[in-house]
Amino acid sequence: MTATRDEGGRRGGAGPAREPGAAGAAVSAGASGLVGRAGELSEARRLLGRTRLLTLTGVAGVGKTRLAFGVADLVRGDFPDGVWTVELAALEDQSLLPQTVAGAVGLRDQAARSAVELLGDHLSGKRALLLLDNCEHLVESCAWLVDGLLRRAPRLCVLATSREPLRVQGETVLWVPSLPVPEPHRRHRPEALARCPAVELFVARAVRASPSFTLGPHNADTVALLCERLDGLPLAIELAAAVLRTLDPEQVLDRMDRCLEPAAEEAGAAEPAAGEAAPARARHETLGAAVDWSFDLCSPGERALWPRVSVFAGDFDLRAAEEICSGDGLAREDVLDLVTGLVDKSVLVREERGGRVRYRLLETIRKYGRARLAGYGQAAALRRRHRDWYRDLVREAEEEWLTPRQEEWLTRLRGEIANLRAALEFCCAEPGEARAGLEIAAGLWPHWICGGSLGEGRHWLGQALWLAPEGGEARGKALWVDAWLATLQGDTAAALPRLDECRDLALRLGHEPTLIRATQHRGGLALYEGDFPRAIRLIEKALEGHRAAGDRNGVMSALYQLTMACSLYGDARASAFGEECLALCEAGGAQWARSYALWALGLHTWRRGDRRRATSLVRGALRTRWAVRDRWGMALCLELLAWIAAFGGESGHGARLLGAADEMWSSLGASPSGFRHLAAVHDEVAVRLRADLGGAAYAAAYRAGTRLTDDEAAAAALHAPHRPRPRGRRAASAGA
Repeated sequence: MTATRDEGGRRGGAGPAREPGAAGAAVSAGASGLVGRAGELSEARRLLGRTRLLTLTGVAGVGKTRLAFGVADLVRGDFPDGVWTVELAALEDQSLLPQTVAGAVGLRDQAARSAVELLGDHLSGKRALLLLDNCEHLVESCAWLVDGLLRRAPRLCVLATSREPLRVQGETVLWVPSLPVPEPHRRHRPEALARCPAVELFVARAVRASPSFTLGPHNADTVALLCERLDGLPLAIELAAAVLRTLDPEQVLDRMDRCLEPAAEEAGAAEPAAGEAAPARARHETLGAAVDWSFDLCSPGERALWPRVSVFAGDFDLRAAEEICSGDGLAREDVLDLVTGLVDKSVLVREERGGRVRYRLLETIRKYGRARLAGYGQAAALRRRHRDWYRDLVREAEEEWLTPRQEEWLTRLRGEIANLRAALEFCCAEPGEARAGLEIAAGLWPHWICGGSLGEGRHWLGQALWLAPEGGEARGKALWVDAWLATLQGDTAAALPRLDECRDLALRLGHEPTLIRATQHRGGLALYEGDFPRAIRLIEKALEGHRAAGDRNGVMSALYQLTMACSLYGDARASAFGEECLALCEAGGAQWARSYALWALGLHTWRRGDRRRATSLVRGALRTRWAVRDRWGMALCLELLAWIAAFGGESGHGARLLGAADEMWSSLGASPSGFRHLAAVHDEVAVRLRADLGGAAYAAAYRAGTRLTDDEAAAAALHAPHRPRPRGRRAASAGA
């Protein structure tokens, strides 16, 4: 699953970075790459001018996704507030749909409010387009969400792709047909045949597979017959064209006919499914036969690997494929060559992301592989190996958190969110596996917190805690992580019982590390409630325990919390705690953690009266958080810089930054008023700025701040001229 956003939008990431169309290869998202779809593009654009929900429907492999991306590019100028795309093929848990869409539009799942409310409020005044791709396995959930969003956001439009309509009031459905094919039973002149859309696509992909291929009198009738046999289905055509690396068109047609004849007989004998037209059923059978045929043309090793890589959700890298898919007759050292073979046959799609090579299966191809895997009786074993690989990945990320690889791990976990979700889904669905789910969900705390996915983290922790009620160290850790996430969301009512259970369990087990964490997060809860003396007492006690145990992550987080608590309470030890926290992060090379140490030390330095150094410290924090798109951290920095400006005689600048901070808090579903340790100063600053500027001037400056993009707000806070940042990778993700 991928969530991307157009540069023209206000907040969030970048526009569609790629389009996983029927071609079986990464292609431009532009309409210019479409073959034979001028009529559909024109009609879709016309319909989007008259409806707020347009659903592109059609059989598998017909190119709905490619057409949708082309339409989105064509109408981009009609939606000044943004065009967002959410790829849903890899999303299995329908309850995560709202969070997934929220991540696509640049919101972070960090508030206790529901993602649906957050989305509705954020989109309520925007003229924007939301593209939901591959809805068919989530039809009911997509229908419910789309209906709610269209009611809340009167200027929002939705473009969806699905094998069936969403059946939402006001929906307009556009059927996507197969590409036109040559007329049957006639001789074809190559120059005329080349203008037929199905043939045009075949030739383009044939040249990609075999650069020496040409369409001429010697093969024109054969190519025409191939495209006719394949019913003009783009995916079937491309699978056939890919085989020209090893076969000529006559051989391809001969083998295709042998595969299609049994499928045609079965299709003729079977009754169409309810609501399914006979031609659509026939095309479905054609595609199935084409995929069967492609599978049969693979080498024995490729036929073994294809079903095994279907265990991945979204994309994957070579190392994961080697570790998870080898064995049982498939040597690890052979996986690279077999992957290359599947790429050559357009079964696997090769992509580069952030300098790393990744692979993915188109959804139709992945479902075929999963069916084969189930038929072999290997599905549970492969999913368990997949789960174990990603559990080890999470452990490694947590162990290396306070190292120079911190930002690298954040990026990697965001990129693997579809596979991590698949691993967690397996743990929650398979009897006896919930304990492993506890370990994964709790070990992902850096991702939940830094990636802005507090709600999703609590979702998985809640499921695993319910499914694995037995006591143990894994449960203890899951309890304090869940309490931490709840506290960060301002949901202290949920955090307290988790911490009580965590403490009781730790005492029963005699497990000191769990008891230390329970103590620390009780102190963190007191900090967020504004009870600074209690917070300092509890966190200091936890700090002693972390030091004795050599827990560097625990020491760093406790020092950060103590710096805040002591600063807000007026305890002079804040300086020593903050400097030690900063030194620890710098010694480990952990830049993201260092930014939080800078922020806490900046808060204390400002309260001590050193405005210049405080500004420098907080700007240093902001640069790091801006670079990794940590919007929660950016909001904290903008908030504190607004305070510093307000009390430093820069009232207009302070009001503008406060507006930008409040807008960012709002997009996160949060507010400083929900955190008692920040609320008092926030309110005091607003009152001071209004008094200094006057009501009208304050309102104008504040409003100007709310209209800034993330980049503009950061640039304003750094007193740097705004330079548009380059488009980011597809995200995440979510959540990415």
